[in-house]
Amino acid sequence: MKIKHTLITILLLGCGLLQGYAQQAPAPQLNFSLQDCINYAYQHQDSVINAGLDVKSADYKVKETIGQGLPQVSGSASFQDYLKPPATVGPNIFVTPISLSAPLVQFPFGAVKYNNSFSLSASQLLFSGTFLVGLQAVKAYKELSQRSLTRTRIEANVAVTKAYYQVLVSNEQIKLLDANITQLKQQLDQTTQQNKQGFVEKIDVDRLTVQYNNLVTNRENTMRSLILNYEMLKFQMGMPILQEMYLTDKLENIQLDKNIAETSVDTTVYRSRIEYSLLETNIKLNELNAKAKKAEFLPTFTANGGFGEVYQENQFKYLYDHIYPNSFIGVTLNIPIFSGGQRINQLRQLNIATQKSRNDLYDAKNALSLQASSANITFYNSLQSLNTQKSSRELAAEVLHVATIKYQQGVGSSLEVTQAETDFETADNNYIQALYNALISKVDLDKAYGRIK
Repeated sequence: MKIKHTLITILLLGCGLLQGYAQQAPAPQLNFSLQDCINYAYQHQDSVINAGLDVKSADYKVKETIGQGLPQVSGSASFQDYLKPPATVGPNIFVTPISLSAPLVQFPFGAVKYNNSFSLSASQLLFSGTFLVGLQAVKAYKELSQRSLTRTRIEANVAVTKAYYQVLVSNEQIKLLDANITQLKQQLDQTTQQNKQGFVEKIDVDRLTVQYNNLVTNRENTMRSLILNYEMLKFQMGMPILQEMYLTDKLENIQLDKNIAETSVDTTVYRSRIEYSLLETNIKLNELNAKAKKAEFLPTFTANGGFGEVYQENQFKYLYDHIYPNSFIGVTLNIPIFSGGQRINQLRQLNIATQKSRNDLYDAKNALSLQASSANITFYNSLQSLNTQKSSRELAAEVLHVATIKYQQGVGSSLEVTQAETDFETADNNYIQALYNALISKVDLDKAYGRIK
């Protein structure tokens, strides 16, 4: 009995240790570059997964259509028990002369009570214009699904890239705020000591305290926004929100001026866009739909054959004593002659749909070219604004440095330092916003020029 209690105690302690270890073990942190995040989204983002499933569905559609041209085989079996067999009637042939105008009489023989039949039939399509066009159409349909998958991957790429850059910019903003808070805290401490010694007024301390508190609050708000930005990135990737991750790419390694020269010489940029390719495929499908409707005017030719066995008897015990086999072969020619004008009017509607799709392609050509031009101008403006704000930030930092030195030497006022500090914070905010705009406009530019695949 003691041994049993000892074993139970050991097991409980072991479970407690394992549970404690499991609770203390931290969730693994994953390191992600931008490309890692994009690759993860390609495998886990729901819209990309669904687009991939559409491609598989298109493969099955191709096989389904091919199957229409293969032999079609079916079998059947039936059993009938006439609880009350139907009567067989006709002229009375048992009297002469036979009178066709006399009332009909019921014959003593009629339907057999028990019937059991088995049959096997097969058919083979020999010619069908609709089937031949359908083979071409399903290939175009598969091409459409593959290009739709490419478009979905591009959209996921763009969304992940923008979310990734947002996190990087938020981290950069926090770094700048930390530097400003550190610098302002030192100045606040110095000013507080000078106030205690009677060298500066309390209002100088109050001004710096207000600025310091504002910076701390701004940093706290930015930290909360950073958490939200991480969650948005995970959402765009299809990653669980609670999964820990660390971004390995750095802002300084991003080449904003990469491929800029190509944007000024590419005059057929619309051909690089997946949207243009999708519209081209849509035109092909509409043309094939019209071609298939024309094929409905042609005859169809089918070979068929079958084999069957029938068992018939009025008494069940004799039902399977005799078998009555049957078989046949034949061909069927179906010639469409007149449909009340339905087919010709359906064909005209399909021709109109094809013309509309060509118009859409022409409109898309102009729209995509305009989009590329707009993205190009927006990017150049953003890049110029970023350079300007970067220079302004450096200049504001220098002005703050000079104002601080003058104040410490007694030749400047605290108001001048406060104003310089405010201007520096504004320059920081403008720089962060310009940096984000430049990064996002670079993504839009790459998308507009079809560089994202």
